[in-house]
Amino acid sequence: MRDYKTELKKRIEFTRWQLKEAGARGIVYGNSGGKDSALVGIICKLACEDTVGLVMPCGSSRNFGEDIRDALAVAEQYGIEARTVDLSGAAGEMKRSLGAAAELTAAAIANIAPRLRMAALYAVSASEGRLVAGTGNRSEAYMGYFTKWGDGAYDFNPIADLTVTEIYEFLRHLGAPGQIIEKAPSGGLFDGQTDEGEMGVSYKSIDAVLLDGRCAAEDMEIIANYHRKSEHKRKPPAVYKEGDVL
Repeated sequence: MRDYKTELKKRIEFTRWQLKEAGARGIVYGNSGGKDSALVGIICKLACEDTVGLVMPCGSSRNFGEDIRDALAVAEQYGIEARTVDLSGAAGEMKRSLGAAAELTAAAIANIAPRLRMAALYAVSASEGRLVAGTGNRSEAYMGYFTKWGDGAYDFNPIADLTVTEIYEFLRHLGAPGQIIEKAPSGGLFDGQTDEGEMGVSYKSIDAVLLDGRCAAEDMEIIANYHRKSEHKRKPPAVYKEGDVL
């Protein structure tokens, strides 16, 4: 187990350095009511008093129920300013408008919400001189379980090296609300959705690969396939350079 007292200090220093380098006045992040956003919010608030968490429900009933409840519970416990932006109308209008241009797949529709949230975060960031803090973890990054140019877009990320297992350990160390630690991880993209159910493999198995290099053979196959297919998400966009071999 990591020394989370030391980890917290280092991540606070890292966050303050990002602000200083950018000349930013504060931080904004997506407060989803989940484990990752809770940890990011706590770290950012300890590093910078002027930290804002945007609560951005978008369609699913879970977004308007337990997600908002848990997001506000974290904000209240740690003194984080919370602002709610309902993106349901924008998502509905985008789907209607795009329907004239293409027949949208289920995956394309599911990715609208994360990209709208990214746009909202950067609108507040640009308007108020803030940096956008990312909330993705190492386990999700390895699987490619994030939306490109959605929750995968940010100015800095203070938890990107932590697995889901370590996220939970860190939250327990910080005394985070119990419901944040106990509920099943979910992006809340649609009702009934959970991370592990959608991927078909547990975070326990993913983290076993990342931390120990092994897990059950059937899980290893799923994990390897996800990692291989999502490689493009972990690379910067390709740009032409003179002399490239095509």
